[in-house]
Amino acid sequence: MKVIIVMPAFNVARTLEKTYRAIPERFRAHLVLGDNQSTDGTSDLARRLGIQVIRHDRNYGYGGNMKRLLRYALTEGADIVVELHPDFQYDPGLVDLLVEYLQRGYFEVIQGNRIRNRQEALSGGMPWYRYLGNRLTTVFENMWFGVNFGEWHSGMKAFRAEVLARLPLETYPDTHAFATDILMDCVMQGFRVGEIPVPVRYEADSSSVSVPGLFAYCARMVGAALKRPPWKKQPWGSAKLPPLPIETPQRAQNPTETQNVVVEKFSVLLWIFCVICGVKGMV
Repeated sequence: MKVIIVMPAFNVARTLEKTYRAIPERFRAHLVLGDNQSTDGTSDLARRLGIQVIRHDRNYGYGGNMKRLLRYALTEGADIVVELHPDFQYDPGLVDLLVEYLQRGYFEVIQGNRIRNRQEALSGGMPWYRYLGNRLTTVFENMWFGVNFGEWHSGMKAFRAEVLARLPLETYPDTHAFATDILMDCVMQGFRVGEIPVPVRYEADSSSVSVPGLFAYCARMVGAALKRPPWKKQPWGSAKLPPLPIETPQRAQNPTETQNVVVEKFSVLLWIFCVICGVKGMV
């Protein structure tokens, strides 16, 4: 099974390496960074770390970057595609949990949910205006689509490749609204969408939408929802996909267990020897 992690990037040289180091080692084989014309050496650092770099000819925005990365992952034969932001806002160490839920067949799409209570979100550094906007828009979207997600605006997601192949990626905006539109269509098409809890971590280097941009984002989100009336939504789980192969790593044998096996085999041979000797004695 091939898992490709895609990282949309713009000027993340200060956080890229610690993001890379925190990714579970077995998922570092297929990392692809999309560079939106960074000026801080992001691409050079990524190459030194062994990350494949796609440096765009201009800044296509977050959504435009993601479209190109997701298309590339599909052409490379990915079974699962994970979106991970290299600004260290989302914990890379949880990538294996996202993948495991998809591989075991519980969901076709899964995201990291940062919101559990107001105190945790704000103490984790989330700006109050972002928290308020997140809560208001999430309540609206949950009611509109008949779901109960903790949030609709996470930048940490994992997709089955078959899901991405069915989505109209080119119709989504090049802005941060891409994150909401793609989730809306996953719900509309009846894919099983799940969540795992992830820590809230806003630091000085974390990317964030400005206050004016947040209003534009909210307006764009409402318009996108209205174009997807809930009565046209397919039932949850109705989009059937074939199961993924489950890789079961072989368990290393305990030295004590090996010794026990040797003793058991020796005991059997000894018993056979005694039986043979006993038979000969009777003859």
